Amino acid sequence: MERIKSLVAGAVCVALAGLLGGCGASYQARSVDLKSTLVNPSLLKEGTDDQALYRYRNPKVNIAGYTKVMIEPVTVAKDGELDADEQENYRKLANNAFVYLNEELKKDYQIVMSPEANTMQLKFAIVDADTSKPVRNLFSSVMPIGMGISLIKYGATGKQSGVGEITGEMKFTDALTGELLAAAVDRRVGGKAAQGIVDTWYNADEALKFWAKQVRYALCTERKGTNCEKP
Repeated sequence: MERIKSLVAGAVCVALAGLLGGCGASYQARSVDLKSTLVNPSLLKEGTDDQALYRYRNPKVNIAGYTKVMIEPVTVAKDGELDADEQENYRKLANNAFVYLNEELKKDYQIVMSPEANTMQLKFAIVDADTSKPVRNLFSSVMPIGMGISLIKYGATGKQSGVGEITGEMKFTDALTGELLAAAVDRRVGGKAAQGIVDTWYNADEALKFWAKQVRYALCTERKGTNCEKP
């Protein structure tokens, strides 16, 4: 039954691509509640083009001069108490985010475990996350009425019906001095990828992969690299 759901949703997804912004695992949301726990929110300005929804870049610092990165364990900064299942799910997301960041940044930087000269310290926090809703997702992907509901919701909120989402924030500081180098807050919501019907955390996890690649790309452009890989 699950395989049938995936095949049907995948087939319909192709037809919906032009209407609902594609069948990808995640895409940037139109807005985010600006509640940064890592930096003073007043520092953050709206991003443009492919940048995070809100960002900060210290104009006095030459980020290209850094050759090492110290990645802190990813934290969860969600408001309110979490039950046991939520704690476990957020723990998995945090662990995955840490792995993805390490996998991407080690391609260009030496990863270190303690503060050293020429080292950036990266802190990343998951502010909020939500699963996809399989029944609603399948309904909005396959049934004509559901398609209409999803279109209406997408037009009003920028988020399709039944998909997952995640909000994250990060900051880079000088590992020795603590000087703030850069910061960002972003939110991504799920596309109509068929995998999201089977794995309810798929959209959120794919967003974490995207952010890891985006961080690497942004640092590459800071260095004026010639082989920057845009996610």
